[in-house]
Amino acid sequence: MSAELTQQKTAMNGNSSPVNKQSVLAGWLSLAVNVTLLALNLWMATLSGSLALTAETAHNLLDLLASIAVLVGVTLSQRKSRAFPYGLYKVENVVAVVIALGTFFTGYEIARQALFSAGHVPNVRPLMLAGVTLAAVIPLVFSQYEIKLGRRINSPSLIADATEFRAHILSSGVVFAALLGQLLGWPLDRPAALIIVVWIAYAGWKTLQDAMRVLLDASLDVDTLNLVRQLVTAHPEVAQVKSLTGRNSGRYRFIEMEIALRVDSLKQAHETASEIEAQILAEIPFVERVLVHTEPEKRDFLRIAIPLTADDVSMAESIGSAARFALCDVRHADGYLLKQEILPNPYALEGKGRGILLAEWLKRQGVDIVATPKSLPPSGLLYALQASMVRLEQVDPKPLAEVVQSLLQIV
Repeated sequence: MSAELTQQKTAMNGNSSPVNKQSVLAGWLSLAVNVTLLALNLWMATLSGSLALTAETAHNLLDLLASIAVLVGVTLSQRKSRAFPYGLYKVENVVAVVIALGTFFTGYEIARQALFSAGHVPNVRPLMLAGVTLAAVIPLVFSQYEIKLGRRINSPSLIADATEFRAHILSSGVVFAALLGQLLGWPLDRPAALIIVVWIAYAGWKTLQDAMRVLLDASLDVDTLNLVRQLVTAHPEVAQVKSLTGRNSGRYRFIEMEIALRVDSLKQAHETASEIEAQILAEIPFVERVLVHTEPEKRDFLRIAIPLTADDVSMAESIGSAARFALCDVRHADGYLLKQEILPNPYALEGKGRGILLAEWLKRQGVDIVATPKSLPPSGLLYALQASMVRLEQVDPKPLAEVVQSLLQIV
């Protein structure tokens, strides 16, 4: 049996216009920034003949193509069709891979020219230092904006693009040092070009690694899965989380689980599954779909809770005032007492709302029957126990051993 609930995204979590418009706007701005950097570095490289500036210009050209790919990826990732009913979310990760591979190619080109090209003395002018400074400031400012937006809307292509822009900050600094060295008579052009390769290779590797994890359906991170598990087990109807898996697709998350429920009907199981799905969609960002498979809890025993006083022997006068509870597992087949343990009442000193909290705690302990010395009046405790399908069994207040014996005969 399974229940599935898909929530249309809004604001921070979906295909709605605010997030999509921000992604597309960032893509267009990235395009504009790369055109500006390409024009600036091409002008300086043409005038100076600097190898470092020439490599940086090639780097800019590649980034311009990558920016176009980002824009296409962000736009296509929102579309669904009969052929792709789950959307093209992974297009963003494909774009991130393209950017990473392009980054490696850029590093290779820089290294090749630095190591094997013919000797040449760049014609450096002081004005070019100001141009290189500007070429570093522009990507610095824009990458801060883009990586902040990418993390907020969980867009791998925007984060990859911002990472690539940060490579320009370092490479521009190295170019600046190389040009300054040339002005002072130090031949730093080729060493500077090789230094750029190291940063580019590192940035490309991180981008490729993150994108490939998603494309290969790697699991969601442990923290997210643990949070999902906490939300699920907080429901008193959940007896066991039998399996829990999740994956990324683009910026979105897909979660699937199999749970055992303490319920008496298919309707209750469906309602519980729907509540769990709705809670996960509401509390965990960027979840596109939650699939919950449910099955009834399989137990060969009943768990009975007996309210006790502080001496652990006498039955308490009421459930709510009990200092402790004896939990007894009784086998269905023959009424044999399998196990008995005594636990403190965690809400014995609680004020308002104690009954509801206690009922939820008893349900989490897997209690099927609660022994009571007298019938419960209408109260939060009574209604909560009834809602949790916990049965009340009225017995005479006796010492624990006698109460257990009388209950063994009843069940």
